[in-house]
Amino acid sequence: MRLEEAIKQKEFKDPYNKAVVNLLFTHGHIVAKQSTLFKPFGLSPEQYNVLRILRGQHGNPITVSSIQDRMLNKMSNASRLVEKLKQKGLVVREECPTDRRQVDIIITDKGLEVLGALENAIYSLNRELVQLDEQEIHTLNTLLDKLRG
Repeated sequence: MRLEEAIKQKEFKDPYNKAVVNLLFTHGHIVAKQSTLFKPFGLSPEQYNVLRILRGQHGNPITVSSIQDRMLNKMSNASRLVEKLKQKGLVVREECPTDRRQVDIIITDKGLEVLGALENAIYSLNRELVQLDEQEIHTLNTLLDKLRG
């Protein structure tokens, strides 16, 4: 569906304005679909992002500030997200043995199981959301990288 139809707007002031609105609208669409997928697991897209960051550490601890640096949504409160994941038993927080002021975060086996359970569904959702052929997807990724500079 064209953006104009989706948001019931006849025209945009210029193509740059339309592009920004289109990106924001598309982001909202993707987050809504992801939220529906994560809801049965009691996760938000941001919590899922934290779990993926932790899985990428391969069992090595990471600090909350390092998680924040790697998050897709930089406005998220990583400390709050980690605390919610801890309450669900998906991560553990441990005092760093070499620096008592530092708190290390590690994903639990339960956290890895949740990610494993979501893996095929995420794979399918990504293909449902991005209905492009391989050449188009490479072009889209190149353009998005270029857009961010």
